[in-house]
Amino acid sequence: MRVAEAIGRAVARLGTRDFFGLVGSGNFHLANEMQASGMRYVGARHETGAVTMADAYARASGRLGVCTVHQGPGVTNALTGLTEAAKTRTPLLLLAAEATAPLSNFFIDEEGAAKVAGAVHRRLSSPAAAVKEIADAARIAVGERRTVLISLPLEVQAGECEPPDGLEEPAPPEAKAAPATDVETLARWLETAERPLLLAGRGAVLSSAREPLERLADQTGALLATTAVADGLFAGNPWYIGISGGFASPVGAELIAASDLVVAFGASLNMWTTRRGRLIGPGAKVAQVDLEANALGAHRAVELGLVGDVAATARALCAALGSHRSDPSHRWRSDGLAERIRHAGWREQEFEDLSGGGRIDPRTLTIALHGLLPQMRMLAVDSGHFMGWAPMFMDVPDGRSFVFTQSFMSIGLGMATGIGAAIARPDRLTVVALGDGGALMGLPELETLGRLGLDALVVVYNDASYAAEVHHFAHEQPRMDTVRFPETDFASLARAVGMEAATVRSLDDMEVVRDWLNHGRPKPLLLDAKVVPTVVAEWLEEAFRGH
Repeated sequence: MRVAEAIGRAVARLGTRDFFGLVGSGNFHLANEMQASGMRYVGARHETGAVTMADAYARASGRLGVCTVHQGPGVTNALTGLTEAAKTRTPLLLLAAEATAPLSNFFIDEEGAAKVAGAVHRRLSSPAAAVKEIADAARIAVGERRTVLISLPLEVQAGECEPPDGLEEPAPPEAKAAPATDVETLARWLETAERPLLLAGRGAVLSSAREPLERLADQTGALLATTAVADGLFAGNPWYIGISGGFASPVGAELIAASDLVVAFGASLNMWTTRRGRLIGPGAKVAQVDLEANALGAHRAVELGLVGDVAATARALCAALGSHRSDPSHRWRSDGLAERIRHAGWREQEFEDLSGGGRIDPRTLTIALHGLLPQMRMLAVDSGHFMGWAPMFMDVPDGRSFVFTQSFMSIGLGMATGIGAAIARPDRLTVVALGDGGALMGLPELETLGRLGLDALVVVYNDASYAAEVHHFAHEQPRMDTVRFPETDFASLARAVGMEAATVRSLDDMEVVRDWLNHGRPKPLLLDAKVVPTVVAEWLEEAFRGH
């Protein structure tokens, strides 16, 4: 059979259910065979949108993300989304057609493009080897948690090969605990610490480590926190103090800084999580558990680094503590602290509601949405000044419910992120939070959302500016015309692509959300929220300090 068809069939047999992309002549037969093999095709309007959808899908579902693009500009258009996925170590296959003739209009150095993006590169070498090479690329993506760009030369795709046979779904990395000596050392540290904190990152989510980490915290009297991308992992736990970093509540930040032992489980301890190192107290010991040895101490020095799977290592720590562990009740856990934590969230903090004059305070808006929307929801957030309000003022039910494509710090990925999350979890409402700048950058995928009719609510925090720059440079009193724009009517744009839409200027306008919910959410809904432009996000000053 034709190689293009064989590899399409092979991808399906590797366990793929959904794939994303844009189709041109170079991947036409491949995409058709993938659909014929039972996979659902989700067509984007821009290649970066397609890759970002596959990225978000993988994060939300725990499955391999798959995307296909045309040769040449299809690959260059995909680079921003590919870089984001590669930086996050998302298990993802980008099946890219390739023109290998140097004089072809479509010719580019795809291997070089993958290197620039930080992705692994593979190329089909011959018709006979094509199916095996696809399977090998999938094993790298899943087994090493890497993003792989696999080039599909047109001449190889046109060749003939045997139908794929005997393929198995690729396996994730082996869940091995850290070495016993390191586990024993950390167990003793946890025994003697007075104010221990367990900080879980994306590695803990990937490892499904909630249960052993909560058990370890109960054994040691530790408090629990997460990085932004692991938000929700400990949802409902009375000792969960929220997100560490710029999104931390005042009480959460105080408790993190007061910890005398911080153990990072699958968390990189980057500058965003530690507020450039200032959030962790100078006298605290820091230990780090990660599957990758090169992740240990990469962003800040640690006193102890353990190489191992997060869940397996947490279970080993519980076993090492055993029955001789000290009673955690004399640590900092107390009824009084539990009560402080219960009221520590951002929704509990007082603020001056600045709504008025035809604009709504973004905090007021987000708190209202939290109260109206179902608790079992997905939350996808773009980048920009607005980006903290949704995760700070809205809860998510578990560690895979907040999808935050922020490793490359690009705006404009949020709409595609929301689509990927909604495809991964059709059983839940997906809330997509965007700034007006990012919404315009990702505007092609608004049509995708309307066309697919997904169960989604899009909220555009619209202040007609790139507000991060407006607020960051305001003290210099410069010209701002380069980062301020005329008002955009996003509601009209949404209606034009088949969505429901409304403009929100006050809480009274939120009645449209209640009506939409009561009528069964028949179409995606977009809220063009005209927010007060003078409200400065709490995280901004910390994020830009030292820039």
